[in-house]
Amino acid sequence: MKYSYTATFEPNKSGTKYYCRVPDLPGCITTGSDLDDAIEMITDAASGWLVVAEDEGNDIPVATPQNQLDIPDGAICSIIRIDTLSYRAATDTKAIRKNVSLPAWMATLADKRGINCSQVLQEGLMAKLS
Repeated sequence: MKYSYTATFEPNKSGTKYYCRVPDLPGCITTGSDLDDAIEMITDAASGWLVVAEDEGNDIPVATPQNQLDIPDGAICSIIRIDTLSYRAATDTKAIRKNVSLPAWMATLADKRGINCSQVLQEGLMAKLS
């Protein structure tokens, strides 16, 4: 799934760190050493938050328009985009075994042509899930 949320970035007093959060995702808070790092960190944190919510069947909050958010003075706002399918593909690389049934002629022909059926299945599923 793809999501967009507003993230807020507040520099600390010395300007050496940014505190960031996604107001619509309770507890989705992190820090970054600079603004680029903070954007990367909050996007990762929000991705993890949303993956867990999807897996556990929790309600996914609708993004609140920026003009309705309580934004601290001096904070920078930015829209972040999260793609949980891409996040899963990048972070959950554990393989599991699945048995599939193919007609014998198809399996024989695939073997003769050196086609990796697991790879073809993964590519097909990725295209179907996107």
